[in-house]
Amino acid sequence: MYFTRLFVPLSTEMSEPLAERLRPRTLDDYIGQKHLVGEGAVLRKMIDAGHISSFILWGPPGVGKTTLAQIIAHRLQTPFFTLSAVTSGVKDVRDVIERAQKGRFFNEASPILFIDEIHRFSKSQQDSLLGAVEKGIVTLIGATTENPSFEVIRPLLSRCQLYVLKSLEKDDLMELLNRALTKDVFLKERDIALEETSALIRYSGGDARKLLNILELVVESSTKEKVVINDETVVACLQQNPLAYDKGGEMHYDIISAFIKSIRGSDPDAALYWMARMIEGGEDPQFIARRLVISASEDIGLANPNALLLANAAFDTVMKIGWPEARIALAEAAVYLATSPKSNSAYLGIDQALALVRRTGNQPVPLHLRNAPTSLMKDLGYSDGYQYPHDFPGHFTRQQYMPDALQGERIWHGQHSPAEEKLYERMVNYWGDRFKD
Repeated sequence: MYFTRLFVPLSTEMSEPLAERLRPRTLDDYIGQKHLVGEGAVLRKMIDAGHISSFILWGPPGVGKTTLAQIIAHRLQTPFFTLSAVTSGVKDVRDVIERAQKGRFFNEASPILFIDEIHRFSKSQQDSLLGAVEKGIVTLIGATTENPSFEVIRPLLSRCQLYVLKSLEKDDLMELLNRALTKDVFLKERDIALEETSALIRYSGGDARKLLNILELVVESSTKEKVVINDETVVACLQQNPLAYDKGGEMHYDIISAFIKSIRGSDPDAALYWMARMIEGGEDPQFIARRLVISASEDIGLANPNALLLANAAFDTVMKIGWPEARIALAEAAVYLATSPKSNSAYLGIDQALALVRRTGNQPVPLHLRNAPTSLMKDLGYSDGYQYPHDFPGHFTRQQYMPDALQGERIWHGQHSPAEEKLYERMVNYWGDRFKD
């Protein structure tokens, strides 16, 4: 059997981190993600039935992706192979698939291949997995902190279910704290007074591993027989050891939030500062570039359409040249976006349109807008009465484009930035009162 360290006896060496000592062994010990593994949840049903299909776990760091994969393998008594996307190449993938194929007995469940950080796998590495996943030679479990639709090739994504893991809630983190203090072989022997938890919860950011790392740091930093944990001791300890808890992921989601909000708020100094924090923290440059593209669409939008072009150009530059030179293109895009006029009319418009579709269902397409490639369709009136706008002065003529039941519905509302004002005025000129707000 090819199980990971999860399935060997618990080490009692102090060198083993607290997060590893407390790693859950069963679903009953697993904290959080009740929407996936709680009683009656979709993934729990598959596990209880003794059969799972390939899937990808997408969620922030420290929410139990790796642990869940290991628990599943142990529960199903299935050979468990692991690959790291950071250190493995195509040859490693093929070697593991070959070992899995040779080691499988007749009628036995497919071995599980767990790939951590699957978003870092290249296209060729992902291509090398396709056949084995499709034929059932291995059951793939991938883990990623990045949106799989950006990073996982479509053929592989179509062969996997996608399950989204959430940051741990306060109650989950409190349960984990209590377990650490009462169950850990070392901490339960210490005299620890947990007086306040606000700082612990805040700095952990919903990350179980980070919470346990901070707790361990605070306890080990105490020189007194009785360890008192409150907000003051936690903050003081972290200030003295700023890199002690996962520099690559430090305040990951808070910092990207501050970065985007600084751009939205038209503060280029703050945008550059938070970008520098991400760069120094080891953030993936593609992650920053993607957020710039999103910001250009969501926050600048029609007020300056060139922002999306520049953000996409920055993304392309990152892909072509990488660090450290890519920082310049990212900085150029961040400053341009921060100093651009802002509009979220397209963002609000598509959300309003989606809400309308969900509320009204599948409304029929008016006959004059339908395609009529056959004579039968023409006889049924498809495309009959459609007016080709280019045949009219100004390339416009008024006619119905919305479904019959939705005529008069307003979705896009123009905002009055200098560039978008022209678009708004054109619509009023074309459609009259319909577009007057």
